[in-house]
Amino acid sequence: MALPSFSEMFGRLLRAEGQGRAARTVELFGWLCLAEGATMLFAPHFVAAVLHLPSLNDQAANYFRLAGLLVGGLGMLYVVAGRLNATGFVFASLLDRPLVPPTMFVLWLLGIVPGTLALAFALVDGSSFLWTFLTWRAEARAGTMAAAVRPG
Repeated sequence: MALPSFSEMFGRLLRAEGQGRAARTVELFGWLCLAEGATMLFAPHFVAAVLHLPSLNDQAANYFRLAGLLVGGLGMLYVVAGRLNATGFVFASLLDRPLVPPTMFVLWLLGIVPGTLALAFALVDGSSFLWTFLTWRAEARAGTMAAAVRPG
């Protein structure tokens, strides 16, 4: 099978033809991450205030901006994978996202991450995992899952 050209892939990205419902949940999670990342990047003091974090000095605000850039980059990967109906990525996200809530709990217990930040990450990733997982199961039961994940 020939590799699609860049323009063909870009066209698929713009139109999202054949996108499954589970892939759509991944795309929407990506848009949320992009919005979170942009807000952290451009308004770190606002985000810190909303999460009831201690006031950020200049260096902390810049590190927060860097974290926002990384969150936004991950969001872009989720958006693109969802738009392209990348079922392998959707499945990989089902392995990754449920690890976030227990990890945040441990980081909070160890005093590494403030409770509000740990709770925010745990709720967003945990609930989005459940949404994608339940949608994946419903698609699989209905037989509408993309052919790429069906054996044979």
